Formats: sequence, C-alpha cells, structure tokens
Amino acid sequence: MRWKTVMSNPNLQAVPEDACARVRQRMVREQIQDRGIRDERVLHAMRCVPREQFVPDHLRDEAHDDCALPLEHGQTISQPFIVGFMTDALELRPEDRVLEIGTGCGYQAAVLSLLAKDVYSIEIVEPLAKEAAARLQRLGYTNVHTRCGDGRLGWQEEAPFDAVIVTCAPEEVPTPLVAQLREGGRMMIPVGAPGVQELLLLTKEDGELRQFKTMQVRFVPMTGEDA
Repeated sequence: MRWKTVMSNPNLQAVPEDACARVRQRMVREQIQDRGIRDERVLHAMRCVPREQFVPDHLRDEAHDDCALPLEHGQTISQPFIVGFMTDALELRPEDRVLEIGTGCGYQAAVLSLLAKDVYSIEIVEPLAKEAAARLQRLGYTNVHTRCGDGRLGWQEEAPFDAVIVTCAPEEVPTPLVAQLREGGRMMIPVGAPGVQELLLLTKEDGELRQFKTMQVRFVPMTGEDA
C-alpha cells in the first residue's frame, strides 16, 4: 500500500492510497469541503479515519453515503457532514482534551483523536461501549479513553475539558457538562425533544454560557437517570 505524505502535525496520520481511501476523499470533497468546511486538519482527519470499519458489515458499501446509518441497539452513526461540521465548530488544538458523550461505534471519537491530545468518550449502552473500545484499540486510536456510563454526568475525575461534544439529544443542556467545560471552552450539543432538535454551539466565558443556534438536526435521544 502506498501512502501520501503526512501533514506536519504529530496527531495526524498519512492518508492511505487504496480504493476505500479514494472513496473517503470523494466523500470529504463533495459532502464536507464543498459545503463550507475549510479547516484542512478536519478534512485530513476525515480522509484518514476508515469510516467503513465503523459500520455493520452489511452496510459497508453504504459507509460513505450522505446520510446517517443504523447501528445495533437503536443507535446511529451520524451523517459525514454532521461529523465534520461539529468537529470543525470545536476549533480543536493539538493539546486539547475532549469529552464526548455518546461513543456509539467510535467513529466520531476516532476523528477527534487525530485533532486533540486525548478524547474521553462515554457510552451508556454497554454492548456498544465494549464493541467501540475494542474497535478503537484494534485500529490504533490509543488516545481515546472509553467508559460505559451515564453521559449526563460527564467524566468528573478527568475534568475540566477544553471541548465537549454530545452526539445524542437531551431536552436541555446537562448541568454537569457545563461545569466540566473549561473557561474559554466550546460545546456542540443537539437539544430538544425527540424528532427535530437545535444543534447548539456553546462557549464558556466568565463562567457563563453564550449560545448560538447552528442548524436543525435529528439525533437519538439522550438516555440516563434524568432522561
């Protein structure tokens, strides 16, 4: 297998030149870059992560389609554009520590891991949590730390975080996640009742949140004690 020259950032990998990689490059160009995502680090990370490895075997031919795909246990892997949009909005730096709520199959965590120092990801569905942890380890994403638990509570012992990303929708922003976001940090979170939610960008300034609505989305509901 031939490899393209890697970018200078140590967190980023080289892009393999194989058939799946060419499909991913087209996915990134047509679904993400052409829709306005310009951060080359985000685009490069999404070219690198083998999305086809994160979907059920019978859906691998559809892994790069412009849509969300179903996983087991009623969960989904998000549409590629949504992954790119949310990742881009976090404006991650190589030294950042990121909290992800909703590991799912591990795809979003893998993308984040190429842009940040460490990713702490929580999944409430135990079989998914175990499968994602094994998959991430097998694929070499060693800076992703996973646990099974209630994402509403965050990961207090590892707080504060420079960024928080939530891939399931609560009806309001959980207070513990706000408390665990570092001053100056950014959070991307879908908020609303099951159905259509608002995807919010939250920034923490002087201990308070500033809120920006970005788009309407459809995520699986957040579950847990207070759901």
